[in-house]
Amino acid sequence: MLSPNKDVAVIGCGIAGPAAALFLKRAGWRPVIYEAAQEHDDYAGLFLNVGRNGVHVLEELGLDRMIRNEGFEMRVMQFRNGKDKNLGEVGHMDGKPQGFTVKRGWLQRILREEAARQEIPIVMGAKLTKITTGKDWAEVSFESGLSANVRFVVGCDGIHSALRSRLLPDAPKPSYTGLISFGGYSRGVQLPYIPGVQQMVFGSKAFFGYIVQSSGEIFWFGNEEVPGTPTRKDMLAISQSEWRRRIMDLYRNDASPILDIIANTKGEIGAYPIYDMPPQTSWSKGQAVLIGDAVHATSPNAGQGASMALEDALMLGKCLRDIGDVEGAFDQFQSLRKERVERIIQYSRSLGQRKYATNPVQVFFRDLMMPLFLKSANKDSHSWMYDYRPQWNERLQTDRDVVHHD
Repeated sequence: MLSPNKDVAVIGCGIAGPAAALFLKRAGWRPVIYEAAQEHDDYAGLFLNVGRNGVHVLEELGLDRMIRNEGFEMRVMQFRNGKDKNLGEVGHMDGKPQGFTVKRGWLQRILREEAARQEIPIVMGAKLTKITTGKDWAEVSFESGLSANVRFVVGCDGIHSALRSRLLPDAPKPSYTGLISFGGYSRGVQLPYIPGVQQMVFGSKAFFGYIVQSSGEIFWFGNEEVPGTPTRKDMLAISQSEWRRRIMDLYRNDASPILDIIANTKGEIGAYPIYDMPPQTSWSKGQAVLIGDAVHATSPNAGQGASMALEDALMLGKCLRDIGDVEGAFDQFQSLRKERVERIIQYSRSLGQRKYATNPVQVFFRDLMMPLFLKSANKDSHSWMYDYRPQWNERLQTDRDVVHHD
């Protein structure tokens, strides 16, 4: 029987939470996942990309076949302007795909179901209100009156992390990128299914992208530059009819099929302000650590948010398996991950800044230079991002492993 000091509280049941719990259990810990929501929402969050690097982590968990079967392969992005002028493409149809596009809720569900299959408890309606840590223990308390005494806590509760605000109240806050994102799922528009190809359009007022699934369902999204610091609450306050009117107006002067796709959206249009995280000095304090969006959220432009969360889950598990001291394991985890994730955050933000140009002079130079930029991008495989493959079965080298010779 495991001793009580093997208990771990994992805060959040999105992507990072179940993945972290699975690797922690494999490393010999006894995790329990605590989720603030009263019930799982597998329709929230629209869709996302899981890069080849993230698929590798799913492979370590035995879940890669599911995403290969379910997902839309990411191979080529074709770019046009709002007048339907071809600007070029980036990517290659041969070789391994860069990753897969899936619905966020689907990815959360398969991770959650695997955690349940491995008998990892998931407690719903557990909204964190307090954390206290000692030398080798932590206590978490929830709004429901529930509390838990554990060996340590892992914060996987997203960019507006309740754990981060309580653990590190002076840490840099999420930063608005200047863009909002909106999107949905459309049916009934007759567009060809081209496996592996995503369509990207620099519209006259906003950016637009879509993929056509083999079923005929279309995943679509748009990005608009919006001043100020809009919040998710601000977005939710706008009615669905107003979103449809506003988005249709954004693309009114752009070439088809954009308006047809938007008009044939089934269900609600989701809308979110795009925030990312400034560099964080500390990822942990005492017996608690933050991973995924809770500490290094990135904008969606590079399609790496889910993959970074999955990488974190694997690497944290390895650190806690191979380093005897919990706080030392947290420090090593930050040391191994910080440079990589901050590079991806900056790269993703730079991609977002290229999406928006409405001034005629800016548009002229963008359309002139974009083919050259895309040709240059094709020469860069971005292997530093996609081919990162930490191996679970390889032990981390620690100071004790180094033999010194006089």
